[in-house]
Amino acid sequence: MTELLLLNGPNLGILGRREPEIYGTDTLADIEESVAREVADRGWKVVSVQRESEGELIQAVQGAYDTVGAIINPGALMIAGWSLRDALASYPRPWIEVHLSNVWAREDFRHTSVLAPLADGAIVGLGSDGYRLAAQALLAKVPR
Repeated sequence: MTELLLLNGPNLGILGRREPEIYGTDTLADIEESVAREVADRGWKVVSVQRESEGELIQAVQGAYDTVGAIINPGALMIAGWSLRDALASYPRPWIEVHLSNVWAREDFRHTSVLAPLADGAIVGLGSDGYRLAAQALLAKVPR
């Protein structure tokens, strides 16, 4: 079975409880199920990794070179996750950066992602639907 990496960074393990007015009420498990349903017809299995540490996220990326692609919500590591950026520069598959909130409608420090220039696309501000849309984009991008 072919695998899709779903990588989530710091503080995303508490989705559903974390500032629901900004991040919504869906849990990470809800998001994982939604992405899994979206890619099931292609025979893809979702490998979900959520870590609080940048080093552990880097290890997950480096261990996922044989996946078909990735959906990545780095959380605040988008701002200064230079080591994660370097790991993603070597990731050999397409990947989409996702953020639940519209980062450009928030504080100024959230307006620049050090990762996005490497991504095949970015989806922001669409809540948990952004993950499903990222899955659709990867389905279109990855040949059968």
